[in-house]
Amino acid sequence: MWGDWYQLWQVVSTPDNVPIVALLFLVPFYTWYAFRQAFENDRLAAQLEADPQLAKAHHRKTQPWHPKWEREVHTWPYLMRIEFLAAIIVTAILMVWSITLNAPLEEPANPNLTMNPAKAPWYFLGLQEMLVYFDPWIAGVVMPTVIIIGLMAIPYIDVNPLGNGYYTYKQRRLAIWAFLIGFLGLWVAMIIIGTFIRGPGWMWFWPSQTWDHNRLIFEVNRNLHEILGIRNRWVAVVFGGLVTGLYVVVAAWTIHKVCMLTEFSRKMYRRMSLLQIATLQLLLIMMLSLPVKMILRLVFRIKYVWVTPWFNI
Repeated sequence: MWGDWYQLWQVVSTPDNVPIVALLFLVPFYTWYAFRQAFENDRLAAQLEADPQLAKAHHRKTQPWHPKWEREVHTWPYLMRIEFLAAIIVTAILMVWSITLNAPLEEPANPNLTMNPAKAPWYFLGLQEMLVYFDPWIAGVVMPTVIIIGLMAIPYIDVNPLGNGYYTYKQRRLAIWAFLIGFLGLWVAMIIIGTFIRGPGWMWFWPSQTWDHNRLIFEVNRNLHEILGIRNRWVAVVFGGLVTGLYVVVAAWTIHKVCMLTEFSRKMYRRMSLLQIATLQLLLIMMLSLPVKMILRLVFRIKYVWVTPWFNI
């Protein structure tokens, strides 16, 4: 049994992948910790809303109040002391890290002998994994641009004034779920797949499988119009455009229905303008396209849905 997992241990113990191993533990922990604090604040807010008299006299933090506490907490020495200790601890960790782990330096690059698998740095593995499902210009240019624009647009789309400066779930559902799906589901997951799952030839190896450099895969990836027997080039272009348009319509309708399930979402929609709603729908549709394309490629072996002389989707 140990031989089956030896390959996984080799990947995990590589100095390059130490940040990914730490990410596997730190991201779930801090996500849980943020939700824990958010639910505590939500319970306190519900308690104070139910009793107006209690809201006048009760403290507005989840931590218990002690009369000996100072009402004003100064930057010095309280904040500066914590930050100074944190800086010392992090410096010590980095020193131990640099001493115990060898730097992942290799021999000079040889164009006649390339690595297999040739992987990008861990923070670019998400883009490299997306290259499997999209054209290079989409995975390398369009998707990162949409991510940046989406992050810039969030404050103008979700104009909810509540939830600023404290953790809450009930008052920031849209922002929280957009973060969970976009960052954890579509970015961190891509990095994990690129690090632990993709082996030689960028082939799919489960953690218990040994990376075989001589492995051959006879899976045929075909475009959607080829599976349906469409041979004419321009008929295939029109058919792919119709299928892509149908996906946009169905995805927009599904997202709208899901957002209308709660009273909170309905109130949020009533505060938004038509431009804000359209921008939100466009960003969510593009975000949803990645898992849809992954399912089509990995399960149904469909390479492209829309094939044109200029681009492929």
